[in-house]
Amino acid sequence: MSEEKIDTSDLFAVRKAKLADLRAAGEDPFANNWEQAHTSAEALAQLQEDAEEGPEVSCAGRVIAMRKMGKAGFARILDRAGTLQVYFKRDVVGDAAHDFFKKRLDLGDFIGVRGPLFRTSTGETTVRVKEFRMVSKALRPLPEKWHGLHDEDTIFRQRYLDLIANADSRKVFQTRSAIISCIRRFLDSEGFLEVETPILQSEAGGAAARPFETFFNALDCPFYLRIALELYLKRLLVGGFDRVYEIGRNFRNEGLSRRHNPEFTMLEVYQAYSDYRGMMRLVREMVRRICDEVLGTETITRFDGVEIGLGGEWREVRYKDLVTQYTNEPEWFGLSREEKLKWCDQHDIEVKPDAEDFEVTNAVFEKRVEPTLVQPTFVTHLPKELIPLAKLSPDDPDTVEVFELCINGQEIAPAYSEQNDPLVQREQLERQAGEEVQNIDEEFLLALEHGMPPAGGMGIGIDRLVILLTGVSSIRDVILFPSLKPLPRAGAEEAPGEGGA
Repeated sequence: MSEEKIDTSDLFAVRKAKLADLRAAGEDPFANNWEQAHTSAEALAQLQEDAEEGPEVSCAGRVIAMRKMGKAGFARILDRAGTLQVYFKRDVVGDAAHDFFKKRLDLGDFIGVRGPLFRTSTGETTVRVKEFRMVSKALRPLPEKWHGLHDEDTIFRQRYLDLIANADSRKVFQTRSAIISCIRRFLDSEGFLEVETPILQSEAGGAAARPFETFFNALDCPFYLRIALELYLKRLLVGGFDRVYEIGRNFRNEGLSRRHNPEFTMLEVYQAYSDYRGMMRLVREMVRRICDEVLGTETITRFDGVEIGLGGEWREVRYKDLVTQYTNEPEWFGLSREEKLKWCDQHDIEVKPDAEDFEVTNAVFEKRVEPTLVQPTFVTHLPKELIPLAKLSPDDPDTVEVFELCINGQEIAPAYSEQNDPLVQREQLERQAGEEVQNIDEEFLLALEHGMPPAGGMGIGIDRLVILLTGVSSIRDVILFPSLKPLPRAGAEEAPGEGGA
């Protein structure tokens, strides 16, 4: 039977039999530890460029390739830093160890190796193994063609296989971690205090979104997974913490798409005695710091080859100007709701028939204007109905002092001059809530009545930022374990998404 036709469950049984044989021989293939003195990258750096021999190293990793030849053989191991070639020779490791390598070692097993470095005839730095040990037996084989795993269901549902198989995927998640670390260093250097606020909240506030609801047994009342970080962070401004930020998960019980996952990561930052223009400075400097420290370039390339420049000055334009330019209707904001709906119908823009006037305009912006904003653009002065937590613009009371930073055709970061007048804030929240006044966060308004300094506030979708900076095409490519519908329950012998050896 060819390797491609071997059933996974058969291979599982074969490997379990090997495990039983090892244990019967008194060997434990699940070691407690191995001295991983060097990562693969550190080991490779030990051999000087012009040297043929190098010092002894001790490494460990998963076997992802093997080539067995008579009295010698090669394997390649994968660890967190990359891959490393190792060389087994019978007269160096001994007969027993060499037989183990040839007959009992499988792809996917974890081994520890110790030995000196040398350069092969092809010029590759390699470990000449003096000592090795299996430290963990893999009972399931790696997927077919592990070096090119493409099945999306397997990639997202069994991310561990994707991380083994796809170097590009590992790089994306390593870059994501580096981006978040860089953001923390930047904000810390600017005098911001990192805090944590509740995920379970009695009122789901700070954004207009459908929450996930749960029940708090000890308190005998419903609670919600937070949809935003905002209202608790502003309480801290009231308490005297002038610069605060939080990086945490939000949850919105809404749709799934290439740009949306119900569980996502947000950065929110608030700075007293600042405003939305102070947030412009902050986000520009933050992104440029990431470009310098993590990416090493201010020009990024999308998955489709389009280049985006993050250096230089970023465009600034008012929301109203973008809409009137796109519609070619200079008096758009003077048109009736019915006239706007008719225009949308003529231009194949889907809008709910009962949408309010500002919602009709925003449908034009989100569906037709925003996707064109590929280069960094601050869209300012949005309609007040869209953002009830922001201050009114002094020169246009129909708008608020905000910006939406749009890059790559999507919103990356909204920011406001925060509303700190408790009476105006109550009025705006009641207008947004309509008759559902019970959904207003009275505890937040109580805090505001004690006095909050003027402040600028900003939110950044970490997932969208990582999409932008890594050039991938979907939010699922930057979330390790995206939301998926569970598969029908299967037996242990029939794990989903596996290929052959």
